[in-house]
Order: sequence, then structure tokens, then C-alpha cells
Amino acid sequence: MVPTRVDILNIPVDCVTMDQAVAWADSRMTLSEPKTVIAVNPEKIMKAQNDPILRQFLRSAGLLIPDGIGVVMATRLLRLGYAERVPGAELMPRLCALAAAKGYSIFLFGGSPEVNERAADRLRKDFPTLTIAGTQHGYVNAAEMPAVIDRINAAAPDFLFIALGSPKQELWMSTYLPHLRVKVCQGVGGTFDVLAGRVKRAPWIFRCIHLEWFYRLLAQPSRLLRQTALPLFAFHILRKRVLG
Repeated sequence: MVPTRVDILNIPVDCVTMDQAVAWADSRMTLSEPKTVIAVNPEKIMKAQNDPILRQFLRSAGLLIPDGIGVVMATRLLRLGYAERVPGAELMPRLCALAAAKGYSIFLFGGSPEVNERAADRLRKDFPTLTIAGTQHGYVNAAEMPAVIDRINAAAPDFLFIALGSPKQELWMSTYLPHLRVKVCQGVGGTFDVLAGRVKRAPWIFRCIHLEWFYRLLAQPSRLLRQTALPLFAFHILRKRVLG
């Protein structure tokens, strides 16, 4: 499938559903060129306005999933197309289920040594037939990175999940993707922490009413400065809706 790609404040996003995102990833398994899956939310869109490197990387990504409800609402307010929220934290387990069912392999890169190991253990428990080709914590410096790339390529995974936080993981992919022999590379932010039980996702009711961001703010007040991007994003979307 070829997703419908639209622009929100000059940043691309693909109008896809969760099932379509999984189908897209599955379609990449017969191809050799590695492609990225990047979560797009209001915070990332606003950061990209003043970050040309991040902006260019987003424009070259393989699949840009509408991770934040603000992005989904923007596509509808601006009449750009139909999209559903596709949280990266939910897409990764869906891709692991796909890998377990079809015999694809995965590699986990990022997080602390403990979190990385516990996330791998959780995935083995949830998907007994899943092949984890390798793991590597994220506490490595630039001088060690060539060895990490060699290790990933030697494992030859189909899916590479990178949990370095945003925008660090996007910049990492921008630098090293041409050197990787993988099929799909997804930036998953703090998903390893969730899998490891170190961080809890918002309760179902918060997710159901699209207030997961608010729950995370209550749980982590230090996110307040980052969340200032939300009202700024809303202002620009409403302005564009009115003025065209």
C-alpha cells in the first residue's frame, strides 16, 4: 500500500490506520532498502519548524505515523484526509506480533542495559515465537557506534527498534540509516521503558478520551516546558483553518 501523505505546517504525515501501518511494514520485507517509521506529534512538528536537519529527515522518512491526537485533529480540521491515531508505543508490539507470526526477526537498540534486557524479556514472554536477533543498550558514545552498526548488521534483523528519545533517535537514523542492512527501522522513544515496567502508560480512560498527554504531564511535571508546543501548534492550525 502507498499511504496518502499530507503536509501539516509544512511537515509531512501519512494518513494511515494502525492496520495500514502494519501492512506497510509487512510490504517492506521483500525489499532491500531500509526505511524508517517515525512518529509525528505536535511537539515534533513545532520543533521541525526551526530545525532544518530534523525537517529534512522527516520529509525523507518511509512512514510518518500520526502519533498525536493533535495531528489527527489537524488533518481533519484542515480537510487534508482521514487519519487515525497510530501510537508508536502500540505499533511496535503490533510489528512484533507480525514478526512472530511470519518469522521476521527484530533487534532492540536503546535504553539502559537493565531496561533493554527487561524489554527483551517482556517481548519473549508476550511473543514466544519471536526471534530477537540481538539487543544493545543505548549507553554508547560516537566512537563505539561503528561497532554497534557492525553488530546490528551481523544480526541481520528485519526490524530495528531504536529507543534513544526524540529527536536523538531521528538524528541517529539520519546519520546511520545508509549503513544499516535492515528492512524497517522504527524510532520508539520511551517504549522500552513501558515494556520493562519502568514507566506506565496512561490508564485506558485517558487514552480513550485522547488525554494521554495530560496524564503524562501529571506524572512527569518536568515535561511542562515541552508541552508548551501544544497551544502553539493549536494556534497555527486554527489560524490556517481560518485564513487558509
